[in-house]
Amino acid sequence: MAFCPNCGSQVAGAFCAKCGSPVAATSQPGGQQQPPAGGYAQQPQGGYQQPAGYQPPAGYQQPGAYQQPGYQQPGAAPAQSSGLSDNAASGLCYLFGLITGIIFLVMEPYNKKPNIRFHAFQSIFLNVAWIAIYIVIAILSAILAAVGVFSLLTVMWGLTLLINLGMFALWVVLLIFGFQGKTLVLPIIGPIAQQQANK
Repeated sequence: MAFCPNCGSQVAGAFCAKCGSPVAATSQPGGQQQPPAGGYAQQPQGGYQQPAGYQPPAGYQQPGAYQQPGYQQPGAAPAQSSGLSDNAASGLCYLFGLITGIIFLVMEPYNKKPNIRFHAFQSIFLNVAWIAIYIVIAILSAILAAVGVFSLLTVMWGLTLLINLGMFALWVVLLIFGFQGKTLVLPIIGPIAQQQANK
């Protein structure tokens, strides 16, 4: 049975008996075409129309829709920034002394943070002091060996061993404090590092 596309009345012939409109053989109320037998009904031309009041799920994007580069859907989780935390960077400043200290002084964004800059400068100054002490001990040992005062030379070797142990223990403490986010300001070189870091 066909229906009039104008008034929706059932029509037995080619014209509606109620309003006189011509009626196709397969029309139904509302102008929707009856699907052919055994076939699939084609979508109306112009694409699928969503029902009134329908809200798509959060983050859903229709196929073919343009999205501006860098645009982020409202409510979407922000992208996590990659990189080291401040505590990890502070601890790593002491790991290889001069090398890691200089690396974190030139690497962004770590060279913009006063706390990390302080640890980098203190690591550099500590290693410079260590090298300077080694040079002084080496010169004194050479002089004592040339003069032939071997008793004092033995004392210098023992002093060198004590300095090495003390420096190693201090390095471990600074490394641990840096990773824990704590600050240990060393005498003499610590205030200088704070001035350089603007801390």
